[in-house]
Amino acid sequence: MLRSLPKLSLLFSSARNPHYLASAQRFISEGRRAASRVKIGVATAVPLRTKSTSTISSAIASEIAAEDQVQRVNLLTSTDDDYGGVIVELDQPMDSTTFVSILRASVSHWKQLGKKGVWIKLPIHLVSLVEALVKEGFWYHHAEPKYLMLVYWIPESPSTIPANATHRVGVGSFVMNEKQEVLVVQENTGLFQGTGVWKFPTGVVDQGEDICIAAVREVKEETGVDSEFVEVLAFRQSHNSFFEKSDLFFMCMLRPLSTDIQTQKLEIQNAQWMPFEEYVAQPFVQKSDLLKYINATCLAKIDEQYSGFSPVSTSSNFSDQKNYLYLNAGALKRSDSS
Repeated sequence: MLRSLPKLSLLFSSARNPHYLASAQRFISEGRRAASRVKIGVATAVPLRTKSTSTISSAIASEIAAEDQVQRVNLLTSTDDDYGGVIVELDQPMDSTTFVSILRASVSHWKQLGKKGVWIKLPIHLVSLVEALVKEGFWYHHAEPKYLMLVYWIPESPSTIPANATHRVGVGSFVMNEKQEVLVVQENTGLFQGTGVWKFPTGVVDQGEDICIAAVREVKEETGVDSEFVEVLAFRQSHNSFFEKSDLFFMCMLRPLSTDIQTQKLEIQNAQWMPFEEYVAQPFVQKSDLLKYINATCLAKIDEQYSGFSPVSTSSNFSDQKNYLYLNAGALKRSDSS
């Protein structure tokens, strides 16, 4: 997007500035014949030859016309962010030369306004402008399927632009029926492919998706079983797990609402209800410290000796959008009643 910004207006308004007119008349009366220059505005110079009063009058008239027709320069349309920077969402195709000229004028303008960070959202159809942006000092921040975000720091002070998202969020679902059987799957892709290991349904939380919703969705997608979310039992943080990103994995407890299994053939080889003791007895499970703690947590929950974190719908002072706070609701109720 582009917008126009008026250039600095002319410093003199000939028809309204007596000082200017007096200087012009003195120029004539002195009878100077040599070529001279009278500065108009900031960067405009008009050559005058003082042969007659009509010549001066013509120059004055030209200056007035120039003042009435204020020249404009294109700038990138931007919106302010909450931290003293600007956000630009490009959409109009243009050649690199034109773009660089507009970009430089825009950065200069933002600098005068005291802006700091510049975020440019470049849609995929304007990928030809990436090189121009990089050469002007911009760097990659993050990429999505349909755009690339580049950033620039205007001040000479160290940049405070936050890094790209650092974590990926995953969920695992502990689903147990009335027979003390747990819902488990064998995967036909990924690290568990061909190992014969039975595991809890797991998956990645989608952008804009709540943990409690993601856990229910993954169980439905992989096994066809309907369920309802109970609580988060525990979570684990790890690092360098996916393209150098960190990982947050939430182990969740779900209550089954159906029992019939319909396996998703794309990712899942088999799915079944398995006695919990049989699941725990698997050699792979026995060798894993992480799974031992998870299984112990699940058993403690079954025996009502453990309370996890259930979602409570909340809102904030900054947005009307509802979000979930996960907390130990039982302990909170006991605390409030005491």
